Amino acid sequence: MNLVYVCADQGIPVFGCKGASVHIQEMVRAFVAQGIEVTIMSPRLEGTPPPDLAHLSCIRLPRGDNKDAACRARLSIEANELIADAMSGLGPWDLVYERHSLFTHAPMSVALQEGIPSVLEVNSPLLEEQARHRQLPLAMEARSIANRSMRSAQLVTTVSTAVSNYARSLGADSERVHVMENGVNPSRFPLTHRADGPFTVGFLGTLKPWHDVATLVEAFALLRQDGLDTRLLIVGDGPERASLEGLVGRLQIADSVEFTGKQTPAEVPQQLARMHVAVAPYRDDQPFYFSPLKIYEYMAAGLPVIASRVGHLESVVRDGRNGMLCPPSDPSALALKLKSLANDSSLAQHLGITAREHVIANHDWNQVASRVLALANIERRLTGVS
Repeated sequence: MNLVYVCADQGIPVFGCKGASVHIQEMVRAFVAQGIEVTIMSPRLEGTPPPDLAHLSCIRLPRGDNKDAACRARLSIEANELIADAMSGLGPWDLVYERHSLFTHAPMSVALQEGIPSVLEVNSPLLEEQARHRQLPLAMEARSIANRSMRSAQLVTTVSTAVSNYARSLGADSERVHVMENGVNPSRFPLTHRADGPFTVGFLGTLKPWHDVATLVEAFALLRQDGLDTRLLIVGDGPERASLEGLVGRLQIADSVEFTGKQTPAEVPQQLARMHVAVAPYRDDQPFYFSPLKIYEYMAAGLPVIASRVGHLESVVRDGRNGMLCPPSDPSALALKLKSLANDSSLAQHLGITAREHVIANHDWNQVASRVLALANIERRLTGVS
């Protein structure tokens, strides 16, 4: 069986370190585990693929490096014809799988025209996100193209109910839209003995505005005032780093805070092994529609998790059972949660073990891929059932 995985997003390096990059690699890995031949199409194929994915066929799409947002948008629109030609010339395909991106409709359009099963994976309300945090040139064209892609897809998978509602608002057939939360690859996160030494509070992720790491830093400063021997480990990089480093300096806690910078997916497990508790902080003044990879990875690593009580997170992190929930944007409340785990290692260990059991049972990437294939009626072809 042949599957073409298309990610035309200019901002996602397929073999990079971003959460989106990890998502792509893990979904591809899960499809390969099903015995599927996968071909990747993307404008961002730089870097070295993980050894187990190095054998995959990769087709490089044109990359628009123009700094003008409108020019990049036009280049992305023009690339639809090139994507369609490449798909038609390289098939036949048994399944077309696309990570939804702005200004791209070709994968779903070609699949519809040629009668090929298709899946459109939607990870966020891209039009709204782009307009809020960046620039959205050619807004009418962007909406029209997204509508065409949503209507053409045989199956639309989304990471949350909020994103499902967004997909329906753009024309996706309600019966074809299914929530498919993100997952984790447990084999990447073997359960290890937590590091000795100071109680280490950790964060993993790109330092973006919607990750409220500033509240975590302020909570950590309050924790330090109680005289606990503790450290803060911030794993990742991003545009908020300079601001966060400034905050750390003003709070006079720089000697207890480490910024690791960008880490490859292969390096992440060893960083998580340095932590005693992991935090997923989110602001209360931003719409929440994510299915955070970091939470599943924290849990797979056997870490007790403290997450902001926002969106649907309480369905993943069950307060007092496999983690803790905390009011968003509240440093004092977060500091109290951290202190409770610092002072009760038995509770921390129990929450970490329960968390790991939960994600292994319910959020393995192989389960996600199997469900996608079943919904797309592809499973029959793999098993030979008529």
